[in-house]
Amino acid sequence: MRVEPLVPDAPARKLTGPPPQSDAFAKTLDALGGTFQGAERAEDAFAAGTGNLQRAVYERALADVALSVATAAAQRTAQALQSILGMQI
Repeated sequence: MRVEPLVPDAPARKLTGPPPQSDAFAKTLDALGGTFQGAERAEDAFAAGTGNLQRAVYERALADVALSVATAAAQRTAQALQSILGMQI
């Protein structure tokens, strides 16, 4: 079997964003919790008669999408960690 190395057509790009923060995970969880609290407030306002249904449905849909993304990310992270821990060195 002959294997040829893959050579990219474009040069590698340098990352130009801000450096990663040590508390990024905590900030992400706080933002997710804020999304859930916003949905709960909108639903409570609608139930109390001070809010509208459109806002409550929108906030709940936003929270559902955020929960789905967080769940998928957690599952992929767990799978990756399991693969790493399962490696034989």
